[in-house]
Amino acid sequence: MENKSNNRPAPAPRVFSGVQPTGNLHLGNYLGAIRNFVTLQETYDCLYCVVDLHAITVWQEPSVLARHTREVTAAFLACGIDPKTQIIFNQSAVPAHAELAWVFNCVARMGWLGRMTQFKDKAGKHQQNASVGLFAYPNLMAADILAYKSTHVPVGEDQKQHLELCRDIAQKFNNDFDAPDFFPLPEPLIQGPATRVMSLRDGAVKMSKSDKSDNARINLNDNADLIAKKIRKAKTDPRPLPESEEEATTRPEADNLIGIYAALARQSRGDVIQQFAGRSFAAFKNELSDLAVAVLAPIGEEMSRLMAAPDHVDDVLRDGALRAAAIATPIMDDVKRIIGFVR
Repeated sequence: MENKSNNRPAPAPRVFSGVQPTGNLHLGNYLGAIRNFVTLQETYDCLYCVVDLHAITVWQEPSVLARHTREVTAAFLACGIDPKTQIIFNQSAVPAHAELAWVFNCVARMGWLGRMTQFKDKAGKHQQNASVGLFAYPNLMAADILAYKSTHVPVGEDQKQHLELCRDIAQKFNNDFDAPDFFPLPEPLIQGPATRVMSLRDGAVKMSKSDKSDNARINLNDNADLIAKKIRKAKTDPRPLPESEEEATTRPEADNLIGIYAALARQSRGDVIQQFAGRSFAAFKNELSDLAVAVLAPIGEEMSRLMAAPDHVDDVLRDGALRAAAIATPIMDDVKRIIGFVR
């Protein structure tokens, strides 16, 4: 087989990341991902994707899926991602994602996918009733990244295994088709200590959109009054605030609120503890409420404005899809040529 390496220069740094349109974006999504997206655009060329193909691995009501797709896009815009300098689009609008995912279905091995812990977690005891899409989800995630020859991917702890699989798929494709370095091996992008936001009702459980109690989370579209109310009602213990980081780690509700304050204020946990050590939770919650309202309420207001008249959101998605396709289509054409598809 002809060696297709042509001493290509190293690809320019490019970041790809996606958010599922499954509703109720909350403080954890903001601090753990979207705020970092805003920072990354200062250094990298970024593609920010609303991954609607991933969303349908489980049933989605069509009208709700459309609304949630616009809601995630509105959150990107409200948080400060610039659609003129970066690319914001929805996954299904660029055919290369699905096309390359099928190629990777034929490259990846069943054993690789069988080891993926997220499938086991999501399918649980009902693996035989899970969709094929849920099982093959990591191949589509690899296609999302490699359709643009992305070099970096922001990852949390729960995504590291998927990125490793993406690298394995890229390497196997390159080896199988004697195309060295065709696909880059994307690197994880770690931005300092992860912000892990826990439930306001249980400091041992991660904040989640699926929690039955809306008081367990702060939604990005909550208004100022609701944000303040939820913080006032947040679960605490009867003691004053911890006086050391070591003590905080033994008190999950206190540790969670301290971590939220630190993240919103862009301070270290240690600095927050030093500032509030020994004070009552009532006083601390007042200050945390003021801070959270100052940071989050403008985001919620802008999201509401965008969602009330979503033409601008739709225009952003259409423009982003055209720009994304302009990158992905030539890469997909090369993939087809390398594989031997007649065109």
